[in-house]
Amino acid sequence: MQRFARFLPDRFICLLLLTVLVASVLPAHGIGIKISGAAANLAVALLFFLHGARLSRESVVAGFTHWRLHLTIFSATFVMFPILGLLLKPLLEPLVTPELYAGILFLCCLPSTVQSSIAFTSVARGNVPAAVCSASGSSLLGIFLTPLLVGIVIVSGSNAPMSFGVIETIMLQLLLPFILGQILRNWIGGWVHKRKAVLKWVDQGSILLVVYTAFSEAVSEGLWHNTPVLSLLGLVVCSLIILILALLISNAAGKALGFSVPDRITLLFCGSKKSLATGVPMAQVIFAGQAVGAIVLPLMVFHQIQLMVCAALAGRYAKRPEGAHEHGHH
Repeated sequence: MQRFARFLPDRFICLLLLTVLVASVLPAHGIGIKISGAAANLAVALLFFLHGARLSRESVVAGFTHWRLHLTIFSATFVMFPILGLLLKPLLEPLVTPELYAGILFLCCLPSTVQSSIAFTSVARGNVPAAVCSASGSSLLGIFLTPLLVGIVIVSGSNAPMSFGVIETIMLQLLLPFILGQILRNWIGGWVHKRKAVLKWVDQGSILLVVYTAFSEAVSEGLWHNTPVLSLLGLVVCSLIILILALLISNAAGKALGFSVPDRITLLFCGSKKSLATGVPMAQVIFAGQAVGAIVLPLMVFHQIQLMVCAALAGRYAKRPEGAHEHGHH
């Protein structure tokens, strides 16, 4: 049973699916949408405030010393993925609806996940401090880079409008709380750290709230009428194609650049992930006034697939003998 357990969706993904189901059957209407939208915005600000309060300056500073690895990871996240999304257009676009393809491009522009990148790197005995630094740095960079990439990639790739008021909103909604969290870290960092378990619910709760709001609007605007079942299956295929290519390219790059095995593991796990925790709130801000459901759907599918594939990979790496060929040539 243990062997199959890692292929089952994690509890959070089950909650997400349940939320989508509830929003599909009982979408928020009228004033309900306004209330849940306002609550979702507050939740997003709180999420980024806590991210800021959690991120230790040591990990940021330590990270700068290992710049070659981080540069490679950031290139995978913010350069390789968007290029894959655009280059694979002839292959991916026929498999899904235009809205879902825009969602796939949005997914390609997102920063890496924080928790799961670090968790998998740790299980696989990779370079954990580098993973902490890289994943955190990625979310920080994403606040600036994702909206710009969305502007370049999606607006050129499809006809989704993107206003530059968005950058301002992102600064206010995401960056400002993040910086406040960082500033107050000296006073509240310990408190936040001690209440990890409770705050995990705040994290997940805020994402569920945003997903409920997003899908309520999308369902009201006919998301399920306009999304054939074949497109949903196509979405799974698209996610697998992108993930497998990202893993293969990251692995090849790690070898080519002569990184040690622990560093290559960090590159593999941090470079191939896309953050649901950052992606859902960002979609809410970047595509304000549009039905965000179809845009975050690819992210939710990709997220589940990346967790299952990476869990299997991390398990394989964990079984390697201690100290075997750990060092690349630096």
